[in-house]
Amino acid sequence: MRHSLSATRSPALRLSSVCLAVSATLSLAISVSASAYTIPEPVDQVYPGTIVLKVDATNLDQKIFQVRESIPVKPGKLTLLYPKWLPGTHAPTGPLNKMAGLKLSGNGRSLEWQRDTVDINAFHVEIPAGVSVLEAEFQFLSPLEKEQGRITSTNEIVGVQWNTVALYPAGYFARNITVQANLTLPQGWQLGTALDQAEQKGGEVRLKTINFDDLVDSPVFAGKYFRRIDLDPGAKVPVYLNLVADRPENLDAKPEQIDAHKALVKQAYKLFGSQHYKRYDFLLALSDEFSGIGLEHHQSSENGVRPGYFNDWSKSQVGRDLLAHEYTHSWNGKFRRPADLATPNFNVPMQDSLLWVYEGQTQYWGYVLAARSGLMSLPQVRDAIAATAATLDQRNGRSWRSLQDTTNEPSLNGRAYQSWPSWQRSRDFYSEGLLVWLDVDSKLRELSNDKRSLNDFARAFFGIENGSHVPATYTFEQLVQTLNGVQSFDWAAFLRARLDGNGPGAPLDGLKRSGWKLAYAEKPSEYLKGVEDRSKTSDFSYSLGFSVNKENKLENVIWDGIAFKAGIASGANLLAVNGRSYKPELLKSAISEAKGSKEAIELIIKNGDRYRTVRLDYHEGLKYPVLVRLDGTPDRLESILQAMK
Repeated sequence: MRHSLSATRSPALRLSSVCLAVSATLSLAISVSASAYTIPEPVDQVYPGTIVLKVDATNLDQKIFQVRESIPVKPGKLTLLYPKWLPGTHAPTGPLNKMAGLKLSGNGRSLEWQRDTVDINAFHVEIPAGVSVLEAEFQFLSPLEKEQGRITSTNEIVGVQWNTVALYPAGYFARNITVQANLTLPQGWQLGTALDQAEQKGGEVRLKTINFDDLVDSPVFAGKYFRRIDLDPGAKVPVYLNLVADRPENLDAKPEQIDAHKALVKQAYKLFGSQHYKRYDFLLALSDEFSGIGLEHHQSSENGVRPGYFNDWSKSQVGRDLLAHEYTHSWNGKFRRPADLATPNFNVPMQDSLLWVYEGQTQYWGYVLAARSGLMSLPQVRDAIAATAATLDQRNGRSWRSLQDTTNEPSLNGRAYQSWPSWQRSRDFYSEGLLVWLDVDSKLRELSNDKRSLNDFARAFFGIENGSHVPATYTFEQLVQTLNGVQSFDWAAFLRARLDGNGPGAPLDGLKRSGWKLAYAEKPSEYLKGVEDRSKTSDFSYSLGFSVNKENKLENVIWDGIAFKAGIASGANLLAVNGRSYKPELLKSAISEAKGSKEAIELIIKNGDRYRTVRLDYHEGLKYPVLVRLDGTPDRLESILQAMK
């Protein structure tokens, strides 16, 4: 007997059908509602009126920034954007998850908003007739712990990144939207910023009107303990070092330390032959609580270091290229900007194909200018380059992933931790970019019998339009053209071979041409000791192929290294070495003793609830990277690092 499907359905099946029908109807309704809004493409037109932005940063205990915004509007559909693609990070890193409590109103009446179902950084609202100003309020919730992200508020320091505390209208270039920003700080606090102040009364700071593009590019560091140092006294274009700190004694910089920072400014001017700011403000936080940072802006930079930056000067050489690096970005990246990174607003995706110039050459100049100014000594810079070269020399990921492809990393992975960084690769456009530009510099010198160098390229490429603050974009072809103007050569082929090629080994031609080679010593340099101290790790990367953090956990296991071949992975706890409880000194001794023995090094490791005994058949002793002179060759590296006259 044949039965119809409807006649044989159970009550549960009939209810399910009804639910599906309702769900489909709701989905259609939501789809129709969402389709009623579109996000306007940015057009090069002036936004009518001036946005008034008010940020209250006084809730230090809870780290809550209160935001109020008055936006001139016309009746009809409006889309507000929360900045997503951020310059300097080269990625969609706008902290949307930390924006909360959004309320919109007009003429005192609450207005409903709807988040875009595709672009979640966009908020749609219908402006009723008679409303000329849209009032918006929300909170930016700065992380309470470092695991949650960058801490920008402590009881002594506040950092205001305007992209975190502002919405802006879609359909316009950011430079055509005018904003008058106001900031409320705790009483008695002082601030550093590239923005001009209109007035300050107590903790209330009113800033001069500026376009939204430049506002986002001009953060604020404010503090209970503040000091401003003029790094170019008497200059028409000032450069200031603005210090904020956990404690007042952290601000005590000695004259010779200040002189090194003044020399940085002078050496940068000699190198680039120009400036592209009305004034420049280094924002430097000396803190254990406020998150460390290194982020460039056109007329300022955000920098975070340890409290002992000045007090422990002799021990803080690691990372002292930071200010030189971020300062270089005023020329390389902010003024001369890759064409595919220059977007009309903060919600148009960036393309990162030239980050090996933007960041790689900046990494190179950061070390060079640190040496030329005296922020770092020549041996310290050589040791830093040795560590960079050695790390890349054992980065097996170079066998499958090109340097060019790593420029996709900001969008691909952000700054998330990777399980196998030596195989997956990360933002190698910094470190390998440094080696590429050393290669270019030494090649320029070789081809010209040391009459021309990358210094000449820097002046020709970055020294144009002196005084202009407007970004000058460029392409790969224009870069090559400038190099050929300095010294005729097939630079396109030279660069593409290094960008698109693969390993094995690091690209070390520049070192060799500069009169040095990578080698290994049994004892770490003072610089490498500083690296270990700063990172709180013991580094056995160049021998056993891993490092051990302060919690005795294995990190950065090298792909296809000694430990890898024994089945070890990052994350395991190292418990014992040759039958004794692990200590860094004990493992170092075991490695040294194994050099003159045939006995394997025995480790006991714990991964979760599983214990393992691992035997490492390694007999080459401790290894730490150093640079060694090549006899009979010119020392071009020393010439590169010497201060310009």
